[in-house]
Amino acid sequence: MITSVLVANRGEIACRVFRTCRELGIRTIAVHSDADEGALHARVADASVRLPGEAPADTYLRGDLIVKAAVAAGADAVHPGYGFLSENADFARAVQDAGLLWIGPPSEAIEAMASKTRAKQLMGIQPLTHVTEADLPVLVKAAAGGGGRGMRVVRRLADLDAELASARAEAASAFGDGEVFVEPYVENGRHVEVQILADTHGTILPLGTRDCSLQRRHQKVVEEAPAPGLPEELRQELSTLAVRAARAVDYVGAGTVEFLVADGRAHFLEMNTRLQVEHPVTEAVSGLDLVAEQIRVAEGHPLDHDPPRARGHAVEARLYAEDPSRDWAPQTGRLHRLSVPEGVRLDTGYTDGDDIGVHYDPMLAKVVAHAPTRAEALRKLASALERTVIHGPVTNRDLLVSSLRHPEFTAARMDTGFYDRHLPELTAPTTDPYAPLAAALADAHTGSRSRFGGWRNVPSQPQVKRYEMAGEEHEVHYRHTRTGLEADGVSVVHADAGLVILEVDGVRRRFEVACYGDQLHVNTTALTALPRFTDPAAQHAPGSLLAPMPGTVVRVADGLTVGTPVKAGAPLLWLEAMKMQHKITAPVTGTLSELHAVPGQQVEPGALLAVVTETP
Repeated sequence: MITSVLVANRGEIACRVFRTCRELGIRTIAVHSDADEGALHARVADASVRLPGEAPADTYLRGDLIVKAAVAAGADAVHPGYGFLSENADFARAVQDAGLLWIGPPSEAIEAMASKTRAKQLMGIQPLTHVTEADLPVLVKAAAGGGGRGMRVVRRLADLDAELASARAEAASAFGDGEVFVEPYVENGRHVEVQILADTHGTILPLGTRDCSLQRRHQKVVEEAPAPGLPEELRQELSTLAVRAARAVDYVGAGTVEFLVADGRAHFLEMNTRLQVEHPVTEAVSGLDLVAEQIRVAEGHPLDHDPPRARGHAVEARLYAEDPSRDWAPQTGRLHRLSVPEGVRLDTGYTDGDDIGVHYDPMLAKVVAHAPTRAEALRKLASALERTVIHGPVTNRDLLVSSLRHPEFTAARMDTGFYDRHLPELTAPTTDPYAPLAAALADAHTGSRSRFGGWRNVPSQPQVKRYEMAGEEHEVHYRHTRTGLEADGVSVVHADAGLVILEVDGVRRRFEVACYGDQLHVNTTALTALPRFTDPAAQHAPGSLLAPMPGTVVRVADGLTVGTPVKAGAPLLWLEAMKMQHKITAPVTGTLSELHAVPGQQVEPGALLAVVTETP
């Protein structure tokens, strides 16, 4: 019987496994990098072991260090979580060679399925070895790992070599394996998967379907169970194929078989030999704790011979620290507050006051709603996200709310091209027009606060405040009177540093205000207080390329030097941040007049990388 478990992972999934272990009375052990010294997963575990370094290649991808940590901490089992080494057969063998139980499938099954090329061969599918114009579009895909890393859609043959190189570099950084392959790209398909659970006694249970079609950069954003609108015959075919794939490799434990569904046909993608990020929706409709089932299987217990009947519908949304309106740029900084309403499930690796760094995936949390019907589950989740309080970096929360209420999604007519079609409308600002006024009135009651040197508003004169909200500047005017504060067209019922109540057309509205330096949050709207005068030092020449995020310069375009002619939209350099590579392109057609970026350089947001002087 397992008495102590080391989780060879970090963040949300480590915290999630620890939760089940505590319920089962199992001691928990964490590993953490130097960047995760104070991370939540390291704090909530019964014990933790340091992995020296910050980059994944030096820490969470070092199987030898993790096995050594498990032995030193007295663990008798290792759970890999997902990502990192979760689908690494050598790591699974090393765990078992050290005399520890492996909470996962046999290393032989991982070896057979962890490489997507070998998995497809097992299912009778061959990758493309010579790509021609007739094969386009194609998908470049990492053979190991997942999460959208090392994946590129190629629509022009001239782009293939560059995308292969970029995918290899990203896959090697994320998974320690740079192998990639090419396959046909199925346009406008639905991403449907089957959760399976298998024991050491020959029982393989299909636990129903999930739909994960809402994706950005081939990484899932919204998932639900069961997959809506599938004909029963297709549903049965998917379950049969999933069991067939698992039986082909003598699978044991929890796993997922993924498909693209298009024109009523199922196209096998891969088998993930691990727990999936989206496993909570299956738990919600099945009533099972999949981590507890993994532990029971590792201990040798048999499964029930009948899968549980699905109950209701569940939807999960991944909350990311990223800006969807700026090409999904990841965001960093202090997460001052994260509060989700009651009635939904929150899985997270962060808590109030934690820092979001540059080294790992930008997912903050998963929010899951379960209800008797799909329509009720969507309404419940959208409402919960709308009322979620997030004080800190920009997130995709508003995008999630808009997605869950989009008619194409509510009608279950979505596919993997959903965001390609609808991103502009989904990222249109949804801010509250009265938020700047509420911020200004709260600011007027903070007494000694002064952010802009010696400048002061004169109390007897109309007061002026400027804020940036959703990329636009807003100027607010109000006046101190003998009876309080006065703003044109709005009655100020109450105002203090944390709460403002305004009456607009006879309706009273409450605004809770929180201030962190120049950053303010008014209910769910984020604002930045602006100085009265623009700082001349903050100005940049036209054509300047500024770092959109903190990260590392990993590549500069071949032959790019000062004086090189460039075309608008041409990739000039690549930044790596939060395990993804981001292209920085020329803003105009012209000549490269300055180049400050070099490979290996660490940059902060707003750093000047290069300047392109536009051709007259």
